[in-house]
Amino acid sequence: MTAAAQSGASGLPVRQGERHWTGAEVTAVVEQLTAEASELRAEIERTEADIADRFGDAISDAGDDQADVGAKAFEREHELALTYNARELLAQTERALATIADGTYGICESCGEPIGKARLQAFPRATLCVSCKQREERR
Repeated sequence: MTAAAQSGASGLPVRQGERHWTGAEVTAVVEQLTAEASELRAEIERTEADIADRFGDAISDAGDDQADVGAKAFEREHELALTYNARELLAQTERALATIADGTYGICESCGEPIGKARLQAFPRATLCVSCKQREERR
């Protein structure tokens, strides 16, 4: 566990009635987020290499019929969408790690109230409390 996470564990916000974060709990969240970030970086790297290979194959595919061209275009678009999603998850993961480091982890970005320890343990990238998330989803 980093020194910042260790020293700030008890200072992380919790909802009324919840126990304060322990150093072990913060360490578990940091380790989970760090592992997910590594996996996402590897996935992005693999997907970008696949996309580059597919763009390189475009010249050799010049004689393909329309169905083949369409299928290959669909595959490229699908891979681009997956890469975009992985990049977004990586950004959320890195933001969560940064907020742990600066002691603001667990504060709702909408209302400023604590998100809730149980919610963060289940979904460590959460940036909104349950009430604000429900309100956002209704819009």
